[in-house]
Amino acid sequence: MADNNKLEEFQTLTGYTFRDRKLLELALTHSSFANERRNYSKKSVKPPDNERLEFLGDAVLELVTSSDIYKGYPDMPEGRMSKYRASIVCEPTLALCAREFGLQKYLKLGKGEDATGGRNRDSIISDALEAVIGAIFLDGGFENAKAFIEKFILDDIEKRRLFYDAKSSLQELVQSMGKEIIYTDISEEGPQHDKTFTVGLEIIGVLKLEASGHTKKAAQQSAAYKALLQLKEKE
Repeated sequence: MADNNKLEEFQTLTGYTFRDRKLLELALTHSSFANERRNYSKKSVKPPDNERLEFLGDAVLELVTSSDIYKGYPDMPEGRMSKYRASIVCEPTLALCAREFGLQKYLKLGKGEDATGGRNRDSIISDALEAVIGAIFLDGGFENAKAFIEKFILDDIEKRRLFYDAKSSLQELVQSMGKEIIYTDISEEGPQHDKTFTVGLEIIGVLKLEASGHTKKAAQQSAAYKALLQLKEKE
């Protein structure tokens, strides 16, 4: 019953109702959950997980994103289009999009994977998002999958690119101001398999902030992104 309630909640949250709810359940099922339920005594094939749906969703996502870039940026050359698309469909950006509507809360993970921080892992969250896209495509066709992508991934395309390019974009902006960025390590907490790094970022005389991530690089990227947003607000 709890699982059914979660599926109902997820559908309400995303605005798409599945005709075949088994597809949604499969999209949210990580391989670790399936592996824990495999009956090795009967040498059975492991229960299905979301990996095949992820494969399908990845293709649909690339097509929709490519189409939006092609139509939205008629003067952009092919090389820049490819880089732009890569910035949107990459793992960190998709994980950001998924977290914004709380997808990680609905994942079915194995106990071991969940205990070691899998619910916060970018790779697992981004893969699940692509699997959901694949499930919607099978259940409701291309237009419904496209609507989901545009609502949750392409809703603010410039913001997504800004997140992907945060460190380099901030560096360019700060240099143009004649300033310097200072990153400092503040803390490192948690077990080895699920650490949280907190870093500080300072632009002397302009702003000072902190951000966290599951790697030092992710924490710095998050800090740079927050700094860019603050600088844009000041403008």
